[in-house]
Amino acid sequence: MNRAAARGVLGAVIFLGLWETLARGLSLPSYTLPAISEIIAAAWSSRVVLLKAAQYTAAEAFAGYAIGSAIGVGLAVLLSLVPPARSALMPALMAINSVPVAAYSPLVLLWFGIGMASKIVLVAMAVGFTVFLSALAGLDRVDRRSVDLMKSFGAGPLAILWRLRLPAALPLIAAGMRVSTVRSLIVAIVTEMLGAHAGLGWIIYQAVTQIDFVQVWAAILVASCISLAFFGAVGAIERRVIFWR
Repeated sequence: MNRAAARGVLGAVIFLGLWETLARGLSLPSYTLPAISEIIAAAWSSRVVLLKAAQYTAAEAFAGYAIGSAIGVGLAVLLSLVPPARSALMPALMAINSVPVAAYSPLVLLWFGIGMASKIVLVAMAVGFTVFLSALAGLDRVDRRSVDLMKSFGAGPLAILWRLRLPAALPLIAAGMRVSTVRSLIVAIVTEMLGAHAGLGWIIYQAVTQIDFVQVWAAILVASCISLAFFGAVGAIERRVIFWR
């Protein structure tokens, strides 16, 4: 384990220890702040239900993440290759992005139903805009002199894109994709709370209606573990692919 990972584990242990001490020492009620040991015990006792819900939510988040990332990068490449399209579409895209994704939930739920499809669409929207903006910024930051040099050797737009612009944009694209891992889980869970028949968001909603706040925290704990694992996996892939960083 490297130093950064060791510091992260130590920080997590200290944080959880303070949480446990505060909840136990002040005798806080469960609806205010349950002890971390109580949350872990609740998660273990309902592990079968939580695991099934976690698989459902993770499938929505991963599918939406993959679709959104592909659309975001593809749209950024298209607009960078066709400047007139960029001038025409950017105002509309920014107007759509200025509204929180949750605001579109009622419409998307109406169009696609309360099943998995609506969650995938909303996650793809959230991830797609984040990756699109990162990719577009990366494609724009290429040194103009390098582009002119490649043109002097007869390189066309596609060759310049593949050999120069995309490699230069990869760090920013990867940063947008890394940030989007957390966003994908958040959007999936929030949308499940608004309308679903399975998933961690649905578990949280049901637990709130039953005033079972320890179960709410247990579902949040599982969601946090998935988010951390997803973030770490994308970060590991990024370090391997963009090795020159």
